[in-house]
Amino acid sequence: MRLFKHSWSQLITNLRLDSKIQLFFALLIVPITMMSVFMFLIMYSYNRQYDVIMTNAAKAGRFSIDFKEKFDQKIYFLFVGRSDFEEANPYQDIEDAKGIVTELINNTGIPENKQRAEAIKRMLENLSKYVSRIEENQKESGHYDENKAIWEKDVQTVTSLITRYVLEYAYYENLGMEELRDKINKNLGVMTWAGAAAFAALIPIALYVSWKISRSIAKPIHHLSDITNQVAQGDLSIRVEALRGAEVRALGDSLNIMIERIQELLAKVTSDQTILRKAELELLQAQINPHFLYNTLDTIIWLAEDGQKKQIVDMVGALSDFFRTSLNQGADMITLQEEERHVRGYMQIQRVRYQDILEYEIDIPKEFHHVMIPKITLQPLVENALYHGIKNKRGKGRIAVKTRGDGDALVISVIDNGAGMTEERFLRICTLLNDPRPDKDAAGDSKREIYGLYNVNERIRLKFGPEYGLNIINAFNMGVTVEIRIPVIKYPTNHKKS
Repeated sequence: MRLFKHSWSQLITNLRLDSKIQLFFALLIVPITMMSVFMFLIMYSYNRQYDVIMTNAAKAGRFSIDFKEKFDQKIYFLFVGRSDFEEANPYQDIEDAKGIVTELINNTGIPENKQRAEAIKRMLENLSKYVSRIEENQKESGHYDENKAIWEKDVQTVTSLITRYVLEYAYYENLGMEELRDKINKNLGVMTWAGAAAFAALIPIALYVSWKISRSIAKPIHHLSDITNQVAQGDLSIRVEALRGAEVRALGDSLNIMIERIQELLAKVTSDQTILRKAELELLQAQINPHFLYNTLDTIIWLAEDGQKKQIVDMVGALSDFFRTSLNQGADMITLQEEERHVRGYMQIQRVRYQDILEYEIDIPKEFHHVMIPKITLQPLVENALYHGIKNKRGKGRIAVKTRGDGDALVISVIDNGAGMTEERFLRICTLLNDPRPDKDAAGDSKREIYGLYNVNERIRLKFGPEYGLNIINAFNMGVTVEIRIPVIKYPTNHKKS
């Protein structure tokens, strides 16, 4: 017995997880389900029989109460002349009664009641003949006494017999209901004792098997859960011990391999991400500076040829401020005041180049001057507004930079009154802006058309989190507003830069 118990325990432990569940199902759920279905079918059969008997008895009762009194009175009114046959239509009452009797014949399970119902049907046929005779006599005068005799001796006699037979039918249906109830009570008692005995035998076996199966499932899973929790907390030195059970053993081996791969990949991913983000920032700056420098120097040459010395001095000074802020001693974060100086220098230079079509306004209150922001954040957005909004607009355009507080965040808006975007282009820009792949969108097209917007948005999110970044508000033929949302992190005012 002990050997069998040990072998049974080992068998359960080494089974596959699906086999354990199937075994538990077979030993517990299947017998219970079969017993429940069996009892349900029996009770359903009894319930159907009970419903039929109750329905028959109720129909018979209503038939016996309503039919004689109403039909006798209707025939009386007919032969005394208080109503006519066309209006009263007693034949319809007889047909309705035949329909009820047909249901009683079909539904009853008692042979004697079937005979009684068939007898009632024959009586209704005779009743129809008596009514027909009264109707024929009514067509001629002088048959009052004959019709009264037919009503008293024939019609009332037949309706009385019908009532008696119907009452007998209802009585025996009720008697059958009593017999069925006794049968149900007897069988229910047998089923109750049999079910109790089966459950009493099944419960100890089911409890033992369920405890053994659940323990063989839960124990290795708890061990795997502890391992994964330690890995989640950063402990990559932990390993899964040898486990029993096909699935959990394979899962433990896979988890060990995964932990080793994580160790190898973690350093590589960290290094690759750092290199990638640094390259993106350098690429952004390399894209902006040479192009802008070329155009600015070209403008300075044009001013020199035109002899406008003061504007040359102003442009060179603005250019100097622009690149001084861009370099910022290699730091990637600057104050909003420095970023304002950077974008203001850019706008001063562009104002000289596009003086006929460009006005600008920069409104950053002093209370926000020491808020930290990734450098070269505003200039790409202003440049985008200029080249894609103002230059495509007829007449003079305007670019405004404004700020407002929003709880613990700061919102900086770059607003232009340019041409705006079509709905199709606006949706495309929003899709590309939120695509995690830095080079291509889902259709395989280059993102160069929004390179500045994408890099600004990505740098803000990488620095502060996904709840910060850019939000674009479009109004076709009225302009575009790009909102920058950053946390309010202030630069210490008493700190001096080296």
